[in-house]
Amino acid sequence: MLHIAALDDGLHRHVAEHRELVAQIVIERMEIAGEGALLALLAKTKARLEAEGLFARERKRPLPYLPRVIGVVTSPTGAVIRDILHRLRDRFPTHVVVWPVLVQGPGSAEQVAAAVNGFSAMQGVDRPDLVIVARGGGSIEDLWGFNEEVVVRAVAACMIPIISAVGHETDTTLCDHAADVRAPTPTAAAEMAVPVRTELLAGLQSYGARSLRCVQRYRERAGEKLDNATRRLPTPETLLGPQSQRVDELSDRLKRGLSHVVAEARGELAQAAGALRPAMLTQRLDGARSQLDQLWRVATSLNPDRVLERGYARVERRAGGTVISAADAKAAGALILRFADGSVDARVERSGLRIRGAG
Repeated sequence: MLHIAALDDGLHRHVAEHRELVAQIVIERMEIAGEGALLALLAKTKARLEAEGLFARERKRPLPYLPRVIGVVTSPTGAVIRDILHRLRDRFPTHVVVWPVLVQGPGSAEQVAAAVNGFSAMQGVDRPDLVIVARGGGSIEDLWGFNEEVVVRAVAACMIPIISAVGHETDTTLCDHAADVRAPTPTAAAEMAVPVRTELLAGLQSYGARSLRCVQRYRERAGEKLDNATRRLPTPETLLGPQSQRVDELSDRLKRGLSHVVAEARGELAQAAGALRPAMLTQRLDGARSQLDQLWRVATSLNPDRVLERGYARVERRAGGTVISAADAKAAGALILRFADGSVDARVERSGLRIRGAG
């Protein structure tokens, strides 16, 4: 088994020492070493994770327009964090939470994965709306921690949208493929994270001015339409003229009707006043008295006791009630004979009526 580098050195020495000899070398097996070996491993890991769908486009989420809190996973020292903070401060000052990690060397991948998982699990007001995973440029060995499977799976599973800004524009890591958005540099990631505040304010002012102009144009057009409609409307005199004439006619008819009603009421009142004069009242009172006397005489003539004054008697049962037939008298037995000046007791016997004494 020969490495290519060792083969080249030996071949050059052999050719230099024995230029006139013809050498034949048989290579049984070749292996990639150094950067080539890392690239082969990178391609194999990428194919396996891609087959699992970790890099699928449908997994990508849009970035929030104005994140309230931005989480940054990077080294706490160096130019990367300074560039990000400076760019955020220039564009749109935002609250930033930095999770310090190693960005290369042993243990760096585990720290980056733990930071991403930690941001995803955070709760409360400090939970980021957006996460930036950033590192400056370097060789493939320096950036290898961001190709580790543990980092890729943590980025793909994060519940918060992630911008991957690892290396320079020509550097690409598996973390870039798993993230929602890849930025060519950490500074570009900060620019993607927030808009320019001054441009946003200018846009808002422009929209406000356009809205105001639209409202003014609408108001002016509405005023013109209202003026045109007002000119087409009839005048109050035209609208109220016929009605005023009608009111005058009805007023005249009402006056005439009231005069007629008053005249009739006055005639009826005069008739009633004539009937209420003292002479008429006396005459009506005498007529009423005459009618009352006649009624009294008729009632007196119908009184049964007045018949007794002409020699008649009224037969009554001693128990009460008037006897009107001989059968009633025989059935009653004990009777009372009432005359105009008194009464006597009587009893009906078989031989005839027997009077016992005066009442």
